Amino acid sequence: MEGKNKMGYMPMPKLMIHMSLPLMFSLLIQSLYNIVDSIFVAKLGQDALAAISLAYPVQILIIAVAVGTSVGINSLLAKSIGAKDFRLTGNTATTGVLLSLLGTAVFMLLGLFCTDSFVNMFTSDPTLKDACAEYLHICLLFCLGTFIGTMFQRFLQSVGNTFGSMLTLLAGAVTNLVLDPLLIFGLMGFPALGVRGAAIATVIGQWVAAVYAVLLNHFRNPVVRPTWKGYKLERRILADIYRVGLPTIITQALGSLMVSAINAILMPISTTAVAFFGVYYKLQNFLFMPMNGLGQATIPIVGYNYGARQPERVQSAFRTAIPMAAGIALLATVLFCAIPGPLLGLFDANAEMLALGIPALRIISFTFVFAAVTMIAGYAASGLGNGFINMAGTGLRQVVLLVPLVWILAKLAGISFVWYAFWVAEPVAAIYAVCSSIHLLRKKGILASKQNQQR
Repeated sequence: MEGKNKMGYMPMPKLMIHMSLPLMFSLLIQSLYNIVDSIFVAKLGQDALAAISLAYPVQILIIAVAVGTSVGINSLLAKSIGAKDFRLTGNTATTGVLLSLLGTAVFMLLGLFCTDSFVNMFTSDPTLKDACAEYLHICLLFCLGTFIGTMFQRFLQSVGNTFGSMLTLLAGAVTNLVLDPLLIFGLMGFPALGVRGAAIATVIGQWVAAVYAVLLNHFRNPVVRPTWKGYKLERRILADIYRVGLPTIITQALGSLMVSAINAILMPISTTAVAFFGVYYKLQNFLFMPMNGLGQATIPIVGYNYGARQPERVQSAFRTAIPMAAGIALLATVLFCAIPGPLLGLFDANAEMLALGIPALRIISFTFVFAAVTMIAGYAASGLGNGFINMAGTGLRQVVLLVPLVWILAKLAGISFVWYAFWVAEPVAAIYAVCSSIHLLRKKGILASKQNQQR
């Protein structure tokens, strides 16, 4: 039996379930931040919902930088722990904390100086502008909770403690859920702050999660400890972190670019379309969180076993995770097709949004299985130190193919047909991700080449 780390010996299906279930639940909880905000803000009116939909791409960008950096850290930590190089483990953890502080500083400066410029790109409506700018300003200035919380959650995940990571997110989500109605509507003696209250509730929840994550690592994670004494920033560590992390940041940021671009296409047509697309993207993210959890569990599993020189377990991780994700995606498809009206009704959708959104949700949902394959193949490749496959696959499905097709269909066929763009983008991306992953496995010597198989 391989040491004491379950990633080296536990049967792969059991390991995947054991590690991914807490992560799935964690990510479902995390996605509740924006879902809950939208549900409560929708009660203020459709303009308020459109305002936070316009702000959402910036929130995606914050998460992209935080998650991308921490995924690079996670990949390197898993490999160093598998190879029992604990000096590298400590240096990597310290570098992760410093990078989180740097990311926070950058977004705080953007919040101070660039919020109004961003909002002006999308609308001249003074009500929308004020609400969106106010929401964004708070989220950017107090983004430290996102960066620190995300990094320390990955420290826990790198040693297989996905349950602890889940608890930190649960603490933040519960805080947000409790504070949202109090601060938005002014209940129990609190002031009624509207959209501003939603932003304040969100950042308080993020800070609560961050504090809990730091404490949990301090008391329950003796393996991954930042080492400040004698610490030196090493180029090799930075290179290894961003070999995976930078493509992951770009991958995550592509969601922000996609939402912004499609908002820009839809805004001249209808603010209802913008509000719907914001709702769809949050619903999709919520239902995709189990697949994301599975993918994020795959990173340390693949990284650990690659570092421990167990290629058969790396192959097994790929072969286990992809069918599991496809099954989850199929369930999401059934849900979107069966009850699109009630899903939109959570956001107080009016008759116009229902008429637009019900067929749109059904059309898009038929591509979910392809999206699942692309996502899991990309995450697994990241565990091998290759973040490019994840980046390129996401780029194809969310920007390179999707955005131009949406624009063309909006011009030629109208708003009802733009959703068929997903039918082209998702299958093409899935084919690319599978073929690229097979090539990577052969290049790393994990999967025998065709020539060797014939011999």
